[in-house]
Amino acid sequence: MTTDLLFFNPLPYSQHMRAIYLNAGPMVHFDCQNEEPIHAEGKAIITNGQTIETITDSETVIGEYDLPKHLDDYRNNDVVVHDLRHQAIVPGLIDAHTHLLWSGDRSREVAWRHEGKSYADIANLGGGIQYTVSRTSNASCEVLRKLGYQRLRDALRTGTTHLEAKSGYGLSTDSELMLLQTMDELGQINHLPSIDPTWMGAHDVPKGTSMDDYVESILSDQLPAVVEQGIARSADVFCEPGWFSIEHTEAILKASRSAGLSLRMHIDEFADGGGGALAAELRVDTADHAAHTPMEVRLDMKERGVNTGFLPGTPYAMGHQWPDMASITKHEIPFTLGTDFNPNCHTLSLPFVCSLMVQRCGVHPLDALAAVTVRAGEISPHPTGKNHGVLTAGAVANFNIVDGPHWEAIALRPSSTPFSGTVLNGNYLSQ
Repeated sequence: MTTDLLFFNPLPYSQHMRAIYLNAGPMVHFDCQNEEPIHAEGKAIITNGQTIETITDSETVIGEYDLPKHLDDYRNNDVVVHDLRHQAIVPGLIDAHTHLLWSGDRSREVAWRHEGKSYADIANLGGGIQYTVSRTSNASCEVLRKLGYQRLRDALRTGTTHLEAKSGYGLSTDSELMLLQTMDELGQINHLPSIDPTWMGAHDVPKGTSMDDYVESILSDQLPAVVEQGIARSADVFCEPGWFSIEHTEAILKASRSAGLSLRMHIDEFADGGGGALAAELRVDTADHAAHTPMEVRLDMKERGVNTGFLPGTPYAMGHQWPDMASITKHEIPFTLGTDFNPNCHTLSLPFVCSLMVQRCGVHPLDALAAVTVRAGEISPHPTGKNHGVLTAGAVANFNIVDGPHWEAIALRPSSTPFSGTVLNGNYLSQ
């Protein structure tokens, strides 16, 4: 990874072995073993390197470390102290579904959708995934790295400390490997969110290639190369009528699992195409979009441990209906939220996504926050293997400082960040 990307000027960044964050406001910790998920104000977080060492009462810490009454800018050679001044604390946000790396501008499709053209119609007009594939294939590695860097910075500004990122705009072995390699390089930069890389060669079919021939090339060439490269943790397939059939999806996912990859799916975005039933049968980690999945299938997915990944930014951008979150809540369907950042959905703000869920779909703010923290952490692990999306001893020291005393602000700032600062891997980043 070259250092020339640093001209983007990272957020103010300081690193200490041990840091103490005193006088927290209400703290949503989600360490829910026999206790409520929210600490009352007055707690302190002590971090050591990249890890939360302990969470305890501020008064105890003040006495133990013999801290002065006025803590502004207090530090010594061993510790730095931050006074949170009763601002609320939430875990670092986790974006469970993004298409991070691509090039090209598909803004013209907004007018086409306004004219009533479908996703398939737009693809036939030269737009859609194929347009992005052509522009991405013509972009240099350096251009894609810079785009990825800028996007990760944008995500961090609104509290994202980790995100899942898919390939899928290459559709050839060399291009897919290049996208995954770029993700890996970006994931090594310590002042950016960490990345959980997903291979999604089964996103569309290259022009001039039949579906059967492309699936065969995925199985015989692309998948083995991805496994040998060793970067992707998961495989994903766009299982949707008009794209990858149930049969082709099953073949790709079974081969991917046999090769050691975890499984994800895009399902039922435009219609019930049977993707949910296949997700349940295969017990994939998560099946995302799921806008048209029947409730009986959702219940089967729940029974088989399949998470549903809702992506409210997509219906917002595409003019589609919101998911029926009242029935989801009633039946206690486990779900995560993601931005679905892509050429049609230009947002990496999880507070925006939470706002849509809370203010348009009736989801409780605590459920929305859980969907972008603890639940997302369960299906998108941190590269260190430590817990994240929670505030507890031993977890990754990723958390956000709300710019006020109420954690609910995470759902009330759709156009700006609700955070005054973020702690990323134990390092304090000021807004």
